[in-house]
Amino acid sequence: MKYNIRGENVEVTSPIKEYIEKKVGKLERYFDTTPTSDVNVNISVYNDEQQIEVTIPMTDLLLRAEENHTDLYAAIDLVVDKLERQIRKYKTKINRKVRQNGAPKHVFAEMEKEAFLQREAEALEDEDGFEIVRNKRFDLKPMDSEEAILQMDMLGHAFYVFTNAVSGNTNVVYRRKDGRYGLIEPS
Repeated sequence: MKYNIRGENVEVTSPIKEYIEKKVGKLERYFDTTPTSDVNVNISVYNDEQQIEVTIPMTDLLLRAEENHTDLYAAIDLVVDKLERQIRKYKTKINRKVRQNGAPKHVFAEMEKEAFLQREAEALEDEDGFEIVRNKRFDLKPMDSEEAILQMDMLGHAFYVFTNAVSGNTNVVYRRKDGRYGLIEPS
């Protein structure tokens, strides 16, 4: 794998590069042959929080994860854990298709039976996380975006859906990670 490591508001030193290459390089054990794709890593610092984003584009799969933490090395460890979970989840799906279709697919390296079964069980647990536990209905009141932001802040929510008083379209205001606000409008 070829590493493209970029820093935003931070200098990427050689120890940081080596640590990223060492940790992300451990993902190679999941593949039969070493992927030839580029590994794009963006490191940024905002206030006292470090953010790392790793993207690994492959032919059948796009691995992408990002993590925020006050410690850069901890953020790197957490983002690699996320990527490992994605790989295990994808491998589980591939293995299911293989069992159903009967055709062998050798994208990932063979693992020890116990380790594979444990990781497959973890991936299945992650898959079940999309259950809708609450359903809300409400009337959309016509208002401008500033009033919607006030309503959102009063409710303590991270987003607010409203009808734009000028255009009549349904819009969404949301609080961004940097504390500012965003507006989503239909095109």
